[in-house]
Amino acid sequence: MIELKAGKSLEVALREDAQDGDRVVISLQSQGCEVDLTPHQARVLATELIMAVNRAEVRNNLKQSQNIVRDAAPQKRGLFSQAFAK
Repeated sequence: MIELKAGKSLEVALREDAQDGDRVVISLQSQGCEVDLTPHQARVLATELIMAVNRAEVRNNLKQSQNIVRDAAPQKRGLFSQAFAK
């Protein structure tokens, strides 16, 4: 079970259908909504979720590294910067 905002929760369960096949059921309990997926569909959904999370993490890391670069004071390097600094 995954706790969401405002007392809502998301549950993932494995159930058997009428033909003894497996189904992955995702339920949003406070709303009474269910998504009934085959194992293949659930795997595709999981892959899409993982890829979206990875993109979000990369984007966040890029933003943080850009902010660090912007906040850093420019450093003078090289032979000429020492000569002109005086």
